[in-house]
Amino acid sequence: MNPYIANTPEETRELLAAIGAASMDELFADILPHQRPKSFDLPAGRSEMEVMMHLDRLARKNSSHLTPFIGAGFYDHYVPAAVSALVSRGEFFTAYTPYQPECSQGTLQALYEFQSSICALTGMEVANASLYDGGTALFEAVMMALRVTGRNRVIMDGGVSPIYRKMIETYTGNLDIEFAETPVVHGQSDRAQIAKLLSDKAAAVILQNPNFFGAVDDHSDIVKQAHAVGALVIESVYPISLGLLKTPGEMGVDIATGEGQSLGLSLNFGGPYLGFMTTRKELIRKMPGRIVGETVDVNDRRCFVNTLQAREQHIRREKATSNICTNVSLCAVQAQIFMALMGRKGLREMAQLNLDKAEFARQTLGKIKGVEVKKSSPTFNEFCVVLPKNAADAVGGMIEEGFAAGFPLGRYYKGMDNYLLVAVTEKRTKEEILRFAESLEAVLWS
Repeated sequence: MNPYIANTPEETRELLAAIGAASMDELFADILPHQRPKSFDLPAGRSEMEVMMHLDRLARKNSSHLTPFIGAGFYDHYVPAAVSALVSRGEFFTAYTPYQPECSQGTLQALYEFQSSICALTGMEVANASLYDGGTALFEAVMMALRVTGRNRVIMDGGVSPIYRKMIETYTGNLDIEFAETPVVHGQSDRAQIAKLLSDKAAAVILQNPNFFGAVDDHSDIVKQAHAVGALVIESVYPISLGLLKTPGEMGVDIATGEGQSLGLSLNFGGPYLGFMTTRKELIRKMPGRIVGETVDVNDRRCFVNTLQAREQHIRREKATSNICTNVSLCAVQAQIFMALMGRKGLREMAQLNLDKAEFARQTLGKIKGVEVKKSSPTFNEFCVVLPKNAADAVGGMIEEGFAAGFPLGRYYKGMDNYLLVAVTEKRTKEEILRFAESLEAVLWS
């Protein structure tokens, strides 16, 4: 008898008797009939080696060979081998929450260093120990702005990721929040429309830099206008771009958030990732999530603690600062290892490579018949092209050529069916970019 599978009716009865069930119907009584298994005709068990070989054969059917030119918030950056080697050490497999600092000094220090690095990267004054991802971090920033200002109107720039906007819409669907969305003009935030909507009822303006179309902007003027009426400015940022671009701190932004996947985390078919959140020191008590601080013990030795802890949902319930503000410590530690390994100079060089290779790709794609590269705004490593055919169809054709060609903007933006968002990171070689352009031309005109 197979120890895991009942192969005969008699074996089935023996197993049911062992667990105290009279029949299969009784065993599954709590499951609706249409949700029950249709059959238990399972194959015989296999050895570990046989299972691994079978899974490997299945995995080979996936299009894992694709060379990615797709971004839209998640990017194929190189992760140095040292990052995985260090974060895999057993010392980091600690308890989920370091509620007892005397037993968690290593974890607390690692998160403290993460916070410090994120502050240095963004030019902001304080950071928490991470959130779930970039989208939930942006939502938390919205809720924080409402608490700080006591207002309920939020101005959302049209260049903010539509994925993030959908997440915010979902989380706030039953809340008394008034959202107003402004368009993007030639890739930039529409200053005139934002100015019209700014008033003493506005809690916050939400911006993104570079925005979802890849355009780089300096929001300093919008920050000044918002502050003049008592509104806060929230900016979602792409951390690698900050190796070159003006930081949210330099622009005077009040709350800066972002997705930390590009900081040493592989794409991994969609996660796990981490969100980061920073703000000005005067707003720290309104910030959700865990904040790790440095102090000294009774013997005047340097140590670390959870300080100004806002994760009070287990106590304050609906009055809590947040109910989804749990952090992803191991991902944060991995990001910190990456930032420490790269250093200020390394991050700047990495950002420059992204800019240079993207510019080469822009020039190369611009030579293809019928392709228009949008050039109305400066970009970092992502840019829009207009194709002579539907972008989603072109992306489908490029899969056959071995490329994940980009993000079809028609999926989220009406009237942009021929627009394709293309991302180029430091991993893309000259040969890959040239081959990408040749394949795209063939797909467009074959």
